[in-house]
Amino acid sequence: MESASVRPRLAQTIRSKASCGGADPCVCTIDDPAQFLMALPQAAAIVAYHDDGLSVIAGNTRFNRALEQGRVSPADILPNSAWAERIREFIASGKDNAFFETRREGKLGPEYHMCTIGRLHSPDPAQNLLLFTATDHTNERAIEKNLRRELLADGLTALPNRTGFGEEIDDRLKNGVWPDTAQFGIIAIDLSRFSRVNESLGPMAGDELLITVAKRLKSSLRQGDVLARIGGNDFAIFARLNNGLSDVLHIVQRIQDAMGSPIRLSDLQIRVDCAIGCALSLNLDDDPDDVVRKAQAAVKIAKRTGKVEIYRNGVLKEAQRRFSIESRLRDALSQGGLSLAYQPLIHLQTGEITGFEALARWNDPDLGNVPPTEFIAVAEESGLITSLGRWAAYEAAQALSRWDAKYGQPLPVSVNVNVSAIQIARDDVESMFEEALRYAGIDGRRMTAELTESAIVADPDKARKWLVALKDLDMSIAMDDFGTGFSNLASLHSLPIDILKIDRSFVSSMLEDHDKMVIVRTILSLAESLNLKVTAEGIETQALALQLQNLGCWQGQGYYFARPMNEADAFDYWRARWNFETI
Repeated sequence: MESASVRPRLAQTIRSKASCGGADPCVCTIDDPAQFLMALPQAAAIVAYHDDGLSVIAGNTRFNRALEQGRVSPADILPNSAWAERIREFIASGKDNAFFETRREGKLGPEYHMCTIGRLHSPDPAQNLLLFTATDHTNERAIEKNLRRELLADGLTALPNRTGFGEEIDDRLKNGVWPDTAQFGIIAIDLSRFSRVNESLGPMAGDELLITVAKRLKSSLRQGDVLARIGGNDFAIFARLNNGLSDVLHIVQRIQDAMGSPIRLSDLQIRVDCAIGCALSLNLDDDPDDVVRKAQAAVKIAKRTGKVEIYRNGVLKEAQRRFSIESRLRDALSQGGLSLAYQPLIHLQTGEITGFEALARWNDPDLGNVPPTEFIAVAEESGLITSLGRWAAYEAAQALSRWDAKYGQPLPVSVNVNVSAIQIARDDVESMFEEALRYAGIDGRRMTAELTESAIVADPDKARKWLVALKDLDMSIAMDDFGTGFSNLASLHSLPIDILKIDRSFVSSMLEDHDKMVIVRTILSLAESLNLKVTAEGIETQALALQLQNLGCWQGQGYYFARPMNEADAFDYWRARWNFETI
């Protein structure tokens, strides 16, 4: 550092703009550089930049103390320093000031300083005078680092959370050494039945379970793999793959081995099953978030199949379409975007129309005609089936009321309404039908509830309770898709069921398939012994209709008679056929 003898001469040269302690440029006259520097609250110095390098001309007490304590070194501002190039860029830029942060290794770890440089004008064109200040930001950076660690980590397991997982992946892809043929994979893990643990044993037991699972999953990792908790009971692993799918399957086997033995919670031993879905990158340029989404799409399939699933092309598009359907269906239910179609039910012995089955239809402005098999499945998965089922029951009852008003008296027909097993589990089905009938002013004998065998098998006691409640409303009960599920004679005998509907898979090809003909005959014989009526679905030819008529089947429906039609066409169809039959 230059001696005090240069300061008077320096005072004569410094009468210009200066960047005062990091503030915006201000015009000031520095008669005494030492006094000026001492007035600054942070470490400050005047630095000369000339052709042969940098030199410190004067520094304040904070700056000098920093020198003595080794927190600032003259080497920090020499040409070979880490930030000397910034000063050169600053000189060349012509700007009045610049701001940057420096990092240096201190005795207790990294130290950070927020630095400013302000330009001072000098009569000597070969020399540039700069005002340099440095504010210690080490504590602030430590606090920021700790806060960031908390934001990026799961508080329960200390694993990276979803955001932290993404940053860990980015860091490894950018800074790791990867051979040309290397890939990466994401393994998504969903804990089955986790909600039951929370419900049965409480949230503390659930937390203990998650911590134990995290430890076991961590034990299955290889060096360089990253485990994260990306949801409530969802984990994910980032894996470096040198051998593609075989590496993934090896990790999956390690996971299954780690989770194979039961976990002890208090006095209980609980076996935790996992649904596992995997997705592989095509190359290292693939978007990691996209690969994570693909793995999560695969794990959803794994939850249904009970097997390890590898993402296939198109699965993510299917998941995105299902999400789009869910969003659009929610809007359609609230804005009246759905409609009911009515397929006639024909008495096979007399040819008269006994009723109609109400079938939901949806023509979306953006998605077009969405098949019922697709949007009903989405409704069941998303919980919208309750709203959809209530809408269908109310709308079908109102349609009967409108037909009665058109005809001037009650039509001698009923309407069948389908009830989902999931709706039965989640909704008060009895009150739904009671309200639908009461609001429409319709007698219960004109409405039939159709349910599948799975709705009964899932919870027989609850099914019996609400079936009895519907019988109290004078409604009929039909078991749909009979023959494809798990019904037995005991359940049929003990439940108040009126009608069996033979699934179309048996009816449509019964004339060509002897085994299916035998099944249809058996169902008809069973129904007769239990005093049940039978409806045959899928009648598409006259020959089928005649054969079922000869077998004594009570009722049929199918394209041979009519396709599903809108409310107005259904009324006209009934009136035309009724008039023909009564002539």
